[in-house]
Amino acid sequence: MSSANGKVVIGVVGVAGRGFDSHMKTFVEFEDVEIGAVCDVYQPHLDRAVEFTGGKATPYTDFRKMMEQKDLDAIIVSPPPHWHPLVTLAALEAGKDVYCEKPMCRFPMEGKLMADFAKKYNRVTQVGTQIHGTPNYHKCVDIVRSGKLGKITAVTNFCTMNDDSEGLGNPPDADPPADLDWEMWLGPAPKSPYNIGKFRDGMHRYFKDYVDSWLHELGPHIIDLPFWALKLGTPTSTTAIGGRYATDSMADVPDTLKVLWEYPEMTMTWDMMQSNAFHFGVGKAHPGRHNGIVFHGKEGTLSIVNYGKPEVVDRHGNVIEGVEYPKATKTSPGHEREFIDCVKSREECSTSFARHLPMHLAMNLAHLSLKLGRKLKWDDAKFEVTGDAEATKMLTPDYRAPWKLPTL
Repeated sequence: MSSANGKVVIGVVGVAGRGFDSHMKTFVEFEDVEIGAVCDVYQPHLDRAVEFTGGKATPYTDFRKMMEQKDLDAIIVSPPPHWHPLVTLAALEAGKDVYCEKPMCRFPMEGKLMADFAKKYNRVTQVGTQIHGTPNYHKCVDIVRSGKLGKITAVTNFCTMNDDSEGLGNPPDADPPADLDWEMWLGPAPKSPYNIGKFRDGMHRYFKDYVDSWLHELGPHIIDLPFWALKLGTPTSTTAIGGRYATDSMADVPDTLKVLWEYPEMTMTWDMMQSNAFHFGVGKAHPGRHNGIVFHGKEGTLSIVNYGKPEVVDRHGNVIEGVEYPKATKTSPGHEREFIDCVKSREECSTSFARHLPMHLAMNLAHLSLKLGRKLKWDDAKFEVTGDAEATKMLTPDYRAPWKLPTL
């Protein structure tokens, strides 16, 4: 480790809501971790983060300068998603291990490069899907792999928000605050006037230029389970339909999105509605957000709602209780703790970039299918959309100058 006392020294890029309230407040509790640097383009957030470390962390407004700090072992990447790949790639190239918030990427070529860079530079990586480390998810994996459900022929994933864009409304464009570098906040995203609706309280999640849809925002937590339990690779085809049908705020992400992924012997779907709280008969109805996953097997069905306790029913709909299933051979010490442990041991994290790439590719392709309005067939060996030159070209993002994806 870089520090004289043997601690893992981390730098945190993006210290607003998640970067500060979740990551900084979690990692600082580990006795073998030291926060050595913080970076943000909004001075009040940066000042708060430095103060939180007792003035010990070096502040930066440009992540590229942070990468030059020699004593940093690892970088926590938590700005808005449109920045995740470029910050991550810079960190990997600088020889830093990386914990990257979800989604790790918005475009397939970004994710491929992230995995390739991690391999080339022999870096430990972890995607911030912290639900992966919970006992409930481990239990679900045990059940699915036990064979008690029979062959899994389909998986249904759903997410109903019931939020009406969290009261976003339609605030007017304005001049950015003097202590915010709005140009740097936008970075590779299209040029856009400052708007408090995009900047406040993580509301970037309601704009396509920064996140695409709630599939990228909550999908990594939800479809992570079927990808993990079933060891799914990349889909053979992807079809997505949806749009904005119910909400009238300035948000432009779909408020309704349906996705179908095809695999050789099964299908998987994503069903998202922002405007209500319908729970598809799984779990109990209540106001607010619902999310769920249903594994449909020939002998039984497993469902899990809001990351809670799994329920198993047989093929006749009878609830199966008290059945003993194989126990997980390895449990998680917690997602953040696992990352630090792997930084020290050099073992691969459970949600490394390489392991997460097929799932993120599936989500990325769904957004590309929605944009193009057609089904996409995928050739994983060639890393291209079969017979579709236009779609294949769009696997790589067209960043706003001067930002470019680096090459190996």
